[in-house]
Amino acid sequence: MVRPCPSVGPRGRLRAWPGARELAPSLRARPARCRRLLPRGGAAPAGGGAEAGPGGGPGCAGGAAVKAGDMTDNIPLQPVRQKKRMDSRPRAGCGEWLRCCGGGEPRPRTVWLGHPEKRDQRYPRNVINNQKYNFFTFLPGVLFNQFKYFFNLYFLLLACSQFVPEMRLGALYTYWVPLGFVLAVTIIREAVEEIRCYMRDKEVNSQVYSRLTARGTVKVKSSSIQVGDLIIVEKNQRVPADMIFLRTSEKNGSCFLRTDQLDGETDWKLRLPVACTQRLPTAADLLQIRSYVYAEEPNIDIHNFVGTFTREDSDPPISESLSIENALWAGTVTASGTVVGVVLYTGRELRSVMNTSNPRSKIGLFDLEVNCLTKILFAALVVVALVMVALQHFAGRWYLQIIRFLLLFSNIIPISLRVNLDMGKIVYSWVIRRDSKIPGTVVRSSTIPEQLGRISYLLTDKTGTLTQNEMVFKRLHLGTVAYGLDSMDEVQSHIFSIYTQQPQDPPAQKGSAPTTKVRRTMSSRVHEAVKAIALCHNVTPVYESNGVTDQAEAEKQYEDSCRVYQASSPDEVALVQWTESVGLTLVGRDQSSMQLRTPGDQILNFTILQLFPFTYESKRMGIIVRDESTGEITFYMKGADVVMAGIVQYNDWLEEECGNMAREGLRVLVVAKKSLAEEQYQDFEVWMLTGDKLETATCTAKNAHLVTRNQDIHIFRLVTNRGEAHLELNAFRRKHDCALVISGDSLEVCLKYYEYEFMELACQCPAVVCCRCAPTQKARIVRLLQERTGRLTCAVGDGGNDVSMIQESDCGVGVEGKEGKQASLAADFSITQFRHLGRLLMVHGRNSYKRSAALSQFVIHRSLCISAMQAVFSSVFYFASVPLYQGFLIIGYSTIYTMFPVFSLVLDKDVKSEVAMLYPELYKDLLKGRPLSYKTFLIWVLISIYQGSTIMYGALLLFESEFVHIVAISFTSLILTELLMVALTIQTWHWLMTVAELLSLACYVASLVFLHEFIDVYFIATLSFLWKVSVITLVSCLPLYVLKYLRRRFSPPSYSKLTS
Repeated sequence: MVRPCPSVGPRGRLRAWPGARELAPSLRARPARCRRLLPRGGAAPAGGGAEAGPGGGPGCAGGAAVKAGDMTDNIPLQPVRQKKRMDSRPRAGCGEWLRCCGGGEPRPRTVWLGHPEKRDQRYPRNVINNQKYNFFTFLPGVLFNQFKYFFNLYFLLLACSQFVPEMRLGALYTYWVPLGFVLAVTIIREAVEEIRCYMRDKEVNSQVYSRLTARGTVKVKSSSIQVGDLIIVEKNQRVPADMIFLRTSEKNGSCFLRTDQLDGETDWKLRLPVACTQRLPTAADLLQIRSYVYAEEPNIDIHNFVGTFTREDSDPPISESLSIENALWAGTVTASGTVVGVVLYTGRELRSVMNTSNPRSKIGLFDLEVNCLTKILFAALVVVALVMVALQHFAGRWYLQIIRFLLLFSNIIPISLRVNLDMGKIVYSWVIRRDSKIPGTVVRSSTIPEQLGRISYLLTDKTGTLTQNEMVFKRLHLGTVAYGLDSMDEVQSHIFSIYTQQPQDPPAQKGSAPTTKVRRTMSSRVHEAVKAIALCHNVTPVYESNGVTDQAEAEKQYEDSCRVYQASSPDEVALVQWTESVGLTLVGRDQSSMQLRTPGDQILNFTILQLFPFTYESKRMGIIVRDESTGEITFYMKGADVVMAGIVQYNDWLEEECGNMAREGLRVLVVAKKSLAEEQYQDFEVWMLTGDKLETATCTAKNAHLVTRNQDIHIFRLVTNRGEAHLELNAFRRKHDCALVISGDSLEVCLKYYEYEFMELACQCPAVVCCRCAPTQKARIVRLLQERTGRLTCAVGDGGNDVSMIQESDCGVGVEGKEGKQASLAADFSITQFRHLGRLLMVHGRNSYKRSAALSQFVIHRSLCISAMQAVFSSVFYFASVPLYQGFLIIGYSTIYTMFPVFSLVLDKDVKSEVAMLYPELYKDLLKGRPLSYKTFLIWVLISIYQGSTIMYGALLLFESEFVHIVAISFTSLILTELLMVALTIQTWHWLMTVAELLSLACYVASLVFLHEFIDVYFIATLSFLWKVSVITLVSCLPLYVLKYLRRRFSPPSYSKLTS
């Protein structure tokens, strides 16, 4: 992306140089205040404009309208627009909690500095709690979540029925061991997750801070902090509660905050202390004055604050208004100096807490579908039981017979299904963690891996997630010459030559404006460009102790090894770091001055006269500085090329070169300058306007390939009422195959009045970009998509402001990045890079879903086979409720004899991972749910009935004189049939599958010696036994092999051509 530079042209017009950088613009909301700044002199009507480039600071969003010579030809002044306040009500359920705890409805408060005992209402404890359960509710809660689903409840009732003698059909362990195993796995998994969550909360609540008291400074845990406490927060320390900024150790009287865990922005935010308390000699004097803060009620708005600070013991009393610039929200981190603040809100009243939703247990769609199938199987079980009793003409105690038949055919609903699926989820999680192509991936919720294979809507945060937000200066273009990464040493030599040739006099023009046209050398042109970039920004250098030099000495000597740059945007830092690399170093800055160091260690001093912060509406920033050595006043401006092209002096290369660099994937930034006479500087007036990020959103949609080259992007204009929303929706309805870009404020209005219509239109778009969204808005969008479409959603984010969206979605993915681990810890899956999401969904998600679908249906088939054999057996023997297989046979059938081959299906795959990544259509096929549908379920039911009936009737026809031969022939044929069916189902053989097949067969053969109670050991060694078993197995399996061949021959699946 791109960087720029300027030069002075004839007649005082601006000339410009474009430069290059990588830029990842942000879609999230940044603080924006509407206010009017008065000039330091006479005021005149405003015309023109100045603003920061794409890396400008968000402290106050706004464009600057400037009247300065002929710069103001065609830039109209726009009126002030007040930012709409967000809903101040607490999140759902918060008010109920407040009333339960005695706090009542949230209301404004008066907080006395250093006197928490003088509170006018009850406040919550400053405790962070993200757990789903506590010590007393854990076991009841987990059991309730398990047994509220039909599947588990059915097996609980089945196991309990075996305590009644009239209903017992076998040993208790055959019912209780499988159920106990399932519950134990679930309880252990939930316990581990709860313990991890508890430890994370404990770590946060146990962080130690310093509190100012009448006895001096005392240490206090975060959980013990109260409203009214004066808390000291050191540099790089987390703010423990919502506070008002009172004092800072920084000499410039301000501090920077890192707010990435609150609003998702990696940009640092500038905060200002209360002027009255900052002027006090020491922090201890805060306890000697009689003062208080009147604050608004707790609300979810992280971008605004309304309050007043009052000091009563001064004459006259001092009262200062408070805004977001004076607020320190919990969860942010101080990036500079030591700050002192008074606590306003704690616990559940924190802005960060009110913007997050309560954690919930997620149940996968696949589990719900399996639960639905078990209900169908239960209905079939009841029908079979009733038919058996009806064929007995309801004789005797028929109601007990119904219960016995229900227990006898209970295998129709296999309890091993739950065991196999849970173990399969563990395997899927292990495979994901071990994938070397997505290193660092963590599975935090092992219950929903199949969800990854059926995502219809992907909602992603942008900064740090969709883009990495890393800036690199790539190119400097001066019109006739360009400097790239490989020629930056030439720029450095030009800067060095300028300051070594004129060591006694800084290279600046004398006087307020040029009087003659002088052809400048290339060195002077490069120097002017570099100096413009070194001065036009919002960066502040900060000096830290490095263990050798103390902080005061480092700041005094401008020690390079101790200096770090702080700014509201990382791309601003990239610009200053580049000017340092070529020889012009920013070494000092406060609110009124700036210092640069030359290659000859000369210090250039500049006075900051005016600063025009960047806004996303005007897309530019500006700064007016006075060179202390010459008195020259210079106006520097930088901004997007589309804006600056109409402001700078006309030339024939700017548009062409900017277009060339944009086509290379660079973001163009144009920098310009203009020298001002004293009279010109006095003759202007500045307006700060609220900005938006729609342009940034549009660029992101294009750069991320969310839309194709042939698709249009509709920018939804700002609407504030129902009529405007109606007109804009009608305009949008007339467009087809068009991506949508909409701001959070407009989205709120549309959802308020036209929720159904808006969601209907949005769901038809190939992509939707929502900018300036609050955390609760993100979660609401996810919830509306789920409700309106019934499809699965996946939310991806990397900041604390994404937690609500991640928890609300069906499948949450957190990205561990520059914004910390809060989103990662709250997500179901954690990845280290956004690009890993493709493999997570299209390979692991697809495989998990297809494998679980095949596994579940095969387990059902395995149980239905033996149930069909039981039905045939009971029908032949006068509908007696006598089990065909008893004791170890029935347990061994679903465990050691068939468990390993059947479970090996979790290793099966239809295509290679590279093919799955190359053809997204393979993933799209899964959205129809065909791997597990009523159609496939019915096919497996028919197969089970056919094979079970074939085996049982074959055994009855071919048995000789003893009943025990029926058991031997049918059971052996059943085992062999299952092993062959597994082989028929497998699409890609894994060596473990072969081992599982051979191991299971060997286990059965070896166990025959010990099964003399059920099987005639001498009979199974005869040739008669072998041919009868072979014939029955062949009849039950051969037709299915033939059908599979014919299907692949005449109706191959979509992936068959890819595998070949």
